[in-house]
Amino acid sequence: MGRLTETEVNTELTSDTTSERAEKISKSSSKDSFDFDTLDGQLQAPQNSNPGVKKADENLIPHTDNDSAHETNKLSICCATCSKPLLTKYNALPVEPSRAERFKHSLLCPPHGCLGRFLTITIALVLIWAVLWSITGSEALPGHSFFGLFILFVCCIIGGAVVERIKLPALLGMLILGCLLRNVPYINVGKDIDKDWSSAIRNIALVVILTRAGLGLDPKVLKKLSFVVLRLAFIPCIIEAVVVAITTYLLLDLPWVWGFMLGFVLAAVSPAVVVPSMLHLEEKGLGTDKGIPTLVIAAASVDDVLAISGFGVFLGIAFSKSNLALTIFRGPLEALLGVVYGILMGLLAWYLPHRKNTHLKLYRFIFLFCGGLFAVFGSISGEVPGAGALGCLTLAFVAAIGWRQRDGWSDEFNPMADIMAVLWMIFQPFLFGLIGNEIVIETLDGGTVGLGIATLCVGLAFRVVASFLAVLGTDLTWKERFFIPFAWLPKATVQAAIGPQALDAARQFGKGPKDVEYIMGLKILTIAVLVILITAPLGSALIALLGPRFLTQTSSKTAKSDDAAVSKEEDDSDDIESNEISIEMSTYRARPSGASMPDEAFFRKLQAIGQSDDESDNKPVVMTINNHISIDEASDESHVAA
Repeated sequence: MGRLTETEVNTELTSDTTSERAEKISKSSSKDSFDFDTLDGQLQAPQNSNPGVKKADENLIPHTDNDSAHETNKLSICCATCSKPLLTKYNALPVEPSRAERFKHSLLCPPHGCLGRFLTITIALVLIWAVLWSITGSEALPGHSFFGLFILFVCCIIGGAVVERIKLPALLGMLILGCLLRNVPYINVGKDIDKDWSSAIRNIALVVILTRAGLGLDPKVLKKLSFVVLRLAFIPCIIEAVVVAITTYLLLDLPWVWGFMLGFVLAAVSPAVVVPSMLHLEEKGLGTDKGIPTLVIAAASVDDVLAISGFGVFLGIAFSKSNLALTIFRGPLEALLGVVYGILMGLLAWYLPHRKNTHLKLYRFIFLFCGGLFAVFGSISGEVPGAGALGCLTLAFVAAIGWRQRDGWSDEFNPMADIMAVLWMIFQPFLFGLIGNEIVIETLDGGTVGLGIATLCVGLAFRVVASFLAVLGTDLTWKERFFIPFAWLPKATVQAAIGPQALDAARQFGKGPKDVEYIMGLKILTIAVLVILITAPLGSALIALLGPRFLTQTSSKTAKSDDAAVSKEEDDSDDIESNEISIEMSTYRARPSGASMPDEAFFRKLQAIGQSDDESDNKPVVMTINNHISIDEASDESHVAA
């Protein structure tokens, strides 16, 4: 190789210097926090750092790649500078922020909080509609059935969320929105929903309700509270059904069979209202010493089973085409058929699939849900409508018994109950929205509405008395006995599920608006909607108001809540101190070169936090702090020496 000239040597030195400087800038810009002044100073440094290079020889330096890296880094720094005020990463929320600061922070990127949830839900709904349109075509456009179902679903979710803000059951907002979307001009998309689709979706929701009720029935709890639960479930339900049947026979001219059908529709208690309300009281320790929340929840499940079974029996009798003798026995025979089907399918679910199967939960869900769907839809197709609901309920109950005994499942750990809870979140807006959509205000008879409210009042009066008498002879105080009847008032879920069944059955048997069966089915549906609108908010409010006044709070629960409050205050104070330290640490790390060290109290705070943990976590924290001090002190000394 030939000897290099002085110009070539200086060119190599200058290239290396430029490359190293570009590499340093690139590494600095990739860090989370960097010093913009230092980087700007590096970018503005003289290009020719070697004084031995002559100005005339600078044109010979191959600097194309270096200039490209220089421009790229300058662009990245510019983008970082512009985006820094918009990122949550560099704009932490203060320890005690005001509303304006919270609102400003919620607009920062990436989307988070309420804005993030809103964008997520909006994009998800748009994608669902886009998929629906791509599959069904014009059916997903305005004026068609699927578009009406989609709009009803979205509006019912919004209506339920709004109503929950004022401490009322979400189902009330869903029911009202469903009725508005059918009767208000220009937004009445509900009129485009196909009746068959509406009936099918409501029946699927009924399967979800029955399956959840069956899974929630614990034989041990029922055995423990056996006699009281049975009295509280059977006596008020049967008395109200009989009173409603007599009242409607006298006021609404309903036949006895249809009167008892309406009676069992109105007699059921709503788990969707009662269970959350009683669990809220249980969390406060109200009535837990005597098991009142458990008693009410367990009796509510049995009450629903009795009401649904009675309704199914009289529904089968009402649409029977056989002679009188067979008609009388048809209802009990259909109920027996449903029970036998549920027991057989439930026992099958004990052993299939095998407990060591890789897809155990998937197959059990298929057995449970599809078995319930077949019970309900198959009974309609086979013209034995009284067997469907009871078969679905029995299947879930028997299967849950085996899973508890063989696999150790419980109320706290039951994957099938968790899956059904997710399905209920989907089908609840459909159920209450569609039942509200069945009400056409123009066709309502004022006499039916008035007499229906009168029937409801008479039935509730007898139910309150029967509920009070059902808990006599227990160790409950007089105030607690008075509370039970008011906790037994809310009605919603079962009414929404079985209220339209009679009208659907009339349509499936080819009955029109002028037929007697169709008119009576519409009356039952109308009164069921009135019951939901009146008793759901009233019952929820009475439970919330009378619970603290009539029920005794457990002392241990009070002490536990006090300890939890104290613990929460200590945790909050620790969080505030940690936030302050993290802010100081971020400020310290981002300080300019040669800046003064933070005070000694700052590191004492860090050491105090490390020492509050266990010994295994303490050592790394202290070592990290000490290393941090020594490194920074050395860097400060180097700055002073320079």
